[in-house]
Amino acid sequence: MDGETQIEITAFTHLGDIAPEDWDSCACPEDADGRPDDPFTTYRFLSALEESGSVGPGTGWQPRYLVARANDQVIAVAPLYAKGHSQGEYIFDHNWAHAYEEAGGRYYPKLQVAVPFTPATGRRFLTKPGWEGAGRAALVQGALQLAENNGLSSVHFTFCTEDEAEAGAQMGLLHRVTQQYHWQNAGYADFDAFLASLASRKRKAIRKERRQAQDFGGQIVTLTGDQIEPEHWDDFWVFYQDTGARKWGSPYLTRQFFDIAQETMREDILLVLAIREGRAVAGALNFIGRDALFGRYWGCTEHHPCLHFELCYYQAIEAAINMGLTRVEAGAQGDHKLARGYLPVSIHSLHWMADQGFAGAVARYLEAERDAVEQDIEVLTSYGPFRQAQVEEQE
Repeated sequence: MDGETQIEITAFTHLGDIAPEDWDSCACPEDADGRPDDPFTTYRFLSALEESGSVGPGTGWQPRYLVARANDQVIAVAPLYAKGHSQGEYIFDHNWAHAYEEAGGRYYPKLQVAVPFTPATGRRFLTKPGWEGAGRAALVQGALQLAENNGLSSVHFTFCTEDEAEAGAQMGLLHRVTQQYHWQNAGYADFDAFLASLASRKRKAIRKERRQAQDFGGQIVTLTGDQIEPEHWDDFWVFYQDTGARKWGSPYLTRQFFDIAQETMREDILLVLAIREGRAVAGALNFIGRDALFGRYWGCTEHHPCLHFELCYYQAIEAAINMGLTRVEAGAQGDHKLARGYLPVSIHSLHWMADQGFAGAVARYLEAERDAVEQDIEVLTSYGPFRQAQVEEQE
């Protein structure tokens, strides 16, 4: 438990230097009786990134995994990376980097506590149960000390939980609030029950989109676990490359990542494929948590009306309902998600700047940004597709 015990912090450049059971005892202690809350902080996911070369030399993501020990046991860990750019983060600080360098500073490299390429909220201070307070404090201290020792500009903890954000703010870190769109399961029995909660016009629009999508001339299949075959990744790799080239210039993940995922993570994956004339023409990749379905990647080789909405959003909603999950997190950005039942929610991150003058400027910016985001969420929610409880509508 938390106390006055001396804690030792070590930074490792390879996840293989840490025992999987030590990492997962902090990252997903709940995994012993089912799925992890967050599949992305598990040893198997982070190891797949490193073993596949998706992070490491030449990627701009250099691992510096933090491990805190007390009484000869691991009590906390954190996925920390030295970053040479701001790509693959989704909490955008490009303007900060520009301003810092215009003033004569060197913004990169910086330190990032995050899951690479993954805009999904989860714990970033991964502590063994009973060590939450001391573990968080030790990890923050370790990250900041590493930055100070190496003369780095900043440390960023992105997509942390709200509880972590509040605790970090009390430790003097800067709290940032941004937004995403999530679908929430209100105990729907099926997709039709979800549709019944929408305003009539929105309900009809979704039904029309689903009809258009499903008229693409083939069938839509959902695969998980042993239903996923290695050849499915050949198809998905083509989709992923196309999307990556258009969005980021080059894909973040290597082809080997998907081979490793097939071996170690297929029980954590829901793959949705559109198959026409015996071959996949589009697909969406989701990861399964204990309470949430996380939409990650989409791509296609043929363009069909509304197929993107069907595979990424409506199939995800159906799957979440069938699996009894409480929400779908469909990734970063996308105002178009609002009309499809995904409402805006607050996303939290924490930041530390070595230069106190710059930190003050960022703090003022974040205060104004938080107010703007809160107002946006309120306004956008009012424009959502759900009918008001007091209004009785007929088809």
